[in-house]
Amino acid sequence: MYNSGQSCCGVERAFVHESLYDSFLEKAVAEVGSAYGVVGDPMDPNTNVGPLAQPGALGHLSALVADAKQKGARVLVGESEPVSAVSGQPRLFRPTLLADCDDSMEVMVEESFGPLIAIQKVSSQEEAIAGINKSKYGLTSIIFTNDESNAETFAEQADTGTVFMNRCDYLDPYLAWQGRKDTGKGLSLSQFGFDSYTKLKNHHFKRL
Repeated sequence: MYNSGQSCCGVERAFVHESLYDSFLEKAVAEVGSAYGVVGDPMDPNTNVGPLAQPGALGHLSALVADAKQKGARVLVGESEPVSAVSGQPRLFRPTLLADCDDSMEVMVEESFGPLIAIQKVSSQEEAIAGINKSKYGLTSIIFTNDESNAETFAEQADTGTVFMNRCDYLDPYLAWQGRKDTGKGLSLSQFGFDSYTKLKNHHFKRL
């Protein structure tokens, strides 16, 4: 929800094991409801969530929610109706949690880039990885675990440029920042990032 969800590596989808699913939903509702309850003017110190940058963002987010609801998702927090329709404020969207999502829904494969998180119940880590890899985007993925060897296995199988363990949305200057698939073409940070700004000059000589 940070920066109204407009962070390129912000969490957009959560795959939660069935044994933890109900508990996760309860805690997620409490967190989003309390921490991101005031949507409005970013100059107001009481505001938690400000406006969206892109003119088409409201329509895009509303369409994702509508599609998910039509296919069986539940709205736990937020509304599909933009705040602007109620308050007259431009480009404000209520932080929204969707439960009971599946891979038939656009929200599970498309980038939302807003304060919207879709949650899917899974029965195994393999099912979660399959869901991660189904999206055409692949900037970051995260696993929460106390088993580092399991995280290594996850990192090998998740088709994303960066894999986090027990954290997210964090940059390290020693690590390259690059996505997979349709997540941009650039490369930044670390020594590898300089390659994009380096122009080589070749001397290709042949003796006569």
